[in-house]
Amino acid sequence: MTGPAYSHIVGARTYAFADLRALMSKASPARSGDHLAGLAAHSAEERVAAQMTLAALPLSTFLQHALIPYEDDEVTRLIIDSHDARALAIIGDLTVGDLRNWLLGDSADSATLARLAPGITPEMAAAVSKIMRVQDLVLVARKCRVTTAFRNTLGLEQRIATRLQPNHPTDDATGIAASILDGLLYGSGDAVIGINPATDNVPQVVALLHMLDAIISEYGIPTQSCVLTHVTNTMAAIEQGAPVDLVFQSIAGTEAANAGFGISLSLLAEAQAAALALGRGTVGSNVMYFETGQGSALSANAHHGVDQQTCEARAYAVARAFDPLLVNSVVGFIGPEYLYDGKQILRAGLEDHFCAKLLGLPMGCDVCYTNHAEADQDDMDVLLTMLGAAGCNFIMGVPGSDDIMLNYQSTSFHDALYVRQVLGLRPAPEFEQWLHSVGIFGDGKLETALPGRFQQALARL
Repeated sequence: MTGPAYSHIVGARTYAFADLRALMSKASPARSGDHLAGLAAHSAEERVAAQMTLAALPLSTFLQHALIPYEDDEVTRLIIDSHDARALAIIGDLTVGDLRNWLLGDSADSATLARLAPGITPEMAAAVSKIMRVQDLVLVARKCRVTTAFRNTLGLEQRIATRLQPNHPTDDATGIAASILDGLLYGSGDAVIGINPATDNVPQVVALLHMLDAIISEYGIPTQSCVLTHVTNTMAAIEQGAPVDLVFQSIAGTEAANAGFGISLSLLAEAQAAALALGRGTVGSNVMYFETGQGSALSANAHHGVDQQTCEARAYAVARAFDPLLVNSVVGFIGPEYLYDGKQILRAGLEDHFCAKLLGLPMGCDVCYTNHAEADQDDMDVLLTMLGAAGCNFIMGVPGSDDIMLNYQSTSFHDALYVRQVLGLRPAPEFEQWLHSVGIFGDGKLETALPGRFQQALARL
């Protein structure tokens, strides 16, 4: 049961919402995916009526009425069974609107929000995000600090990390090495050096893992590597003795959508245990890396009539169960069928970051768009700046911002320098110390001369 019917009167018109699922869908800010699914409000007035109704709803409603039935979905069971009622007691008597007001107040400081996180369900986070302005999403997320560690420490205040993404359309080792060197010389790579393999099979994954491990070991880089392949390939690589730092997997917010990815909660638990057993972390043991994105459940016809932003928030419950080092939304990657233009991508990226941080996740964002979306790099500059102000844990670093293997536009190594310089942000502390020790950074700034050791590396390419 997804709750009773709701209604709201605007002037002489009464807007009716069949159940909680419909109310949440109609209250969502406009996006093309919800229109595609037939879930969106039919007018701005109906959307406001839904938002006003939602604002008056007690938070306890989301514990009484599951949007996807408990018996039908293991993600719902995870959300309900892992809920911490004592943590929610801080705000348990509030409505959704009250929660927004409380979050914006001074009493909702970083320590309090950290204690609250286990008591917030994804549906609560999604609901309050639907009645928040962009500045609200930024302000509250900035107060949510989530730190994780493997070979360096991520998520500390006034720092932003980058995933160095050296993808190559043929997995050419020289091309990948050149991109890695380029990224390191711009101070990128502290979140992870992570490759999306063009040839997604176990032998290729193993070869790439050995290559990354050799680079990190030779130069003593305090970072972690990852080949972004299916979790079963990574588990097979571990069995073959490959140097696996992080286990990657794309996840979604319903059991059916995760089944479309070929995963289950039990499989993720098995992979986490295998990676932990390797003991490769030096300053921490967060070994999982998850990617998400609004529209993934809808694209798999596995959304159960739930709006795409709420489905996305439910994916964060999956991630939260496995203590990840990194989580990020590839916000504009799925395409304009789900997020049509720069305005929708901007809103979705800030929603995703806010909801994940409120739930206690170390959230980053791939600030990105596909070439057939109504968006451009100016839109991405705005989103990048807003995320930097919001305390985003990490962003992507792609050569020239153009991923030549996945064929989409993201953020470049220069973009990371920009956001660090403008907002006074720095890399992860261990990585920053390494940048200084090898001569890439000096006095906190990028050196203009190429360090001799890296001149030799460049000559070998």
